[in-house]
Amino acid sequence: MTSSISSWFWSDRFWLPENVSWADMEHPPPGVEYPRLGHILYALPLAGGVFLLRLLFERLVAKPCARSLQIQAGVPRRAQPNTVLERLYQSKTSADTRQLEGLSKQLDWDVRKIERWFRIRRNQDRPSTQTKFCESMWRLTFYLGIFTYAISHLWVSPWTWDTRQCWHKYPFQSLSHGQYNHYVAELAFYWSLMFSQFIDIKRKDFIIMLVHHLATIILITFSYANNMLRAGTLVMCVHDASDIFLEAAKLANYAKYQRLCDSLFVVFTIIFFLTRLVIFPFWIVHSVLIESWEIVGPYQAWWLFNGLLLVLQTLHIIWFYLITRIAIKAIFKGKVSKDERSDIDSSSDEEINSNCSKESSQTLKPKDRSLLNGETHDH
Repeated sequence: MTSSISSWFWSDRFWLPENVSWADMEHPPPGVEYPRLGHILYALPLAGGVFLLRLLFERLVAKPCARSLQIQAGVPRRAQPNTVLERLYQSKTSADTRQLEGLSKQLDWDVRKIERWFRIRRNQDRPSTQTKFCESMWRLTFYLGIFTYAISHLWVSPWTWDTRQCWHKYPFQSLSHGQYNHYVAELAFYWSLMFSQFIDIKRKDFIIMLVHHLATIILITFSYANNMLRAGTLVMCVHDASDIFLEAAKLANYAKYQRLCDSLFVVFTIIFFLTRLVIFPFWIVHSVLIESWEIVGPYQAWWLFNGLLLVLQTLHIIWFYLITRIAIKAIFKGKVSKDERSDIDSSSDEEINSNCSKESSQTLKPKDRSLLNGETHDH
């Protein structure tokens, strides 16, 4: 039963071009190695190592940096213990008018007192600025490292400069050490994010990011399995470039270097435009969509991958519109307001941290502020 399902799922007709089978991929010429799905499974145990490395990095590097910048962990005010309210809070972080009236009668508390309890309880779960600083510093370090590594092996790869070579003799293209290391590192990182998301800073978009990480893992795995490595490494490299400046802007924001934050965010906007609205569609998507059609011809998985890339490009356009609004306000109004995407929902001014002035926190609308902490991690 399992064998028949596997045979159906990994159908040659779906995943590979016409007249090519998985059996052809199992016997490469001497000195040549083709990708095999078993190779990429090493990313799973490596993800555990990445997670442990992150913990060590945050404790030994990021936290001392945060303290040197006078970013303290902070101790939030504790809400008064109450079993009834705590039970409701675990299922719903705020109560509606009807629930407030019922709780008021049940607990003999004033409605305003109950509302204040929920505000304090939400603040209690909010991550400290130091925690967010450490997380961003880890992401910045990874993106900078993997981007540097990607550039080092892509710079000397002929298909980087002539994308038609991504499809010459496809799928019978030799696997290089640079491609393998790049893929395994990216996949291990996203598996580690899948694991850590359950113990990480609580996000309002937990489900969305869970689906995002899962989709990224699936795309990386399947593009490796059918040997789309040349185009795949280009896609990952292009996306990592702008994330570096986004994480750097967040660090400057947490450290209260507002001018540096604004400048980095403007640079991020420019890099995002160049990589995701110029290079990605007119260089990579054009190659996967047009050049591969001319050289290899379409097959079933070809339609799937191209459809996903076009959906991703649509998201790039939407995100760039939102990002541009922030960058324009940073240029003309002087400040990028603090982000609240990654925090527990806050419904009161009492819950707003003081890392930006009251004026700057009112400069942008909530959906604009929501981008600064990384909603553009859309690999």
